[in-house]
Amino acid sequence: MAGEPSSGWLQGYWGPITASTEWCEKNYEVTPMVAEFYNTISNVPGIILAIIGLYYAISQKFERRFSVLHLSTIALCIGSSLFHATLKYAQQQSDETPMVWVMLLYIYVLYSPDWHYRSTMPTVLFLYGTIFAVLHSQFRFVVGFQLHLVLLAVLCLPRMYKYYIHTKDPAVRKLAHKYILFLVLGGMCWLADRHLCNQISKLRVNPQGHALWHVLMGFNSYIGTTFLLYCRAEQLNWNPKVKQSQVFGGIAAQRVLSTIIFSYL
Repeated sequence: MAGEPSSGWLQGYWGPITASTEWCEKNYEVTPMVAEFYNTISNVPGIILAIIGLYYAISQKFERRFSVLHLSTIALCIGSSLFHATLKYAQQQSDETPMVWVMLLYIYVLYSPDWHYRSTMPTVLFLYGTIFAVLHSQFRFVVGFQLHLVLLAVLCLPRMYKYYIHTKDPAVRKLAHKYILFLVLGGMCWLADRHLCNQISKLRVNPQGHALWHVLMGFNSYIGTTFLLYCRAEQLNWNPKVKQSQVFGGIAAQRVLSTIIFSYL
């Protein structure tokens, strides 16, 4: 447990908590209908960004795997909202299992262009994700799950670094820098909320570290996928360029919402 967050309401709508983990937000403090209000609504930016990314992936005719990646991110955010709204073990699976599926999709997107046996990788990853989902639904291994997720993320790093060093466009390299920045800031928020809850609970205002993690990782996912879209477009010789979104361009805090526009000349 992340400390001992107290309940603002004597009894929440969803009944007793059955999840194997909870966070440093007081349960049912805002409304008796939602266990962790801020941790629930903080998934909305990730959903919106994934929908935007899905639109560009489809309209710019990328391979289906990029659309599936965005759809999986949407499913992850919805599952996370269900988990934090209820703090039920069944809904916890709808949060944690899609995390692993999204990481497996990132591995596929990163390594599939150079994989000679095209049917082997998706088959192996699909079986791996299915077996994990079954085991994770039957056994509660909180620390093991977290270490497993970190391991999958580490497997992505060598190929991400390879793409970065071969990218010459300064705007695209800035995307990679923002990806790392949001990842580090999000990780700090996650760790603080997870391990410093007793100290945080004494503050007059809870900084809602886990909710900030959700928001930051929503931007991180969008930026990372945009970077991968650019790299894939270069592999396909589409002469890609990064162009500032006209919708968000006037808002300094949202300049990370770069979109890729392609020239087929």
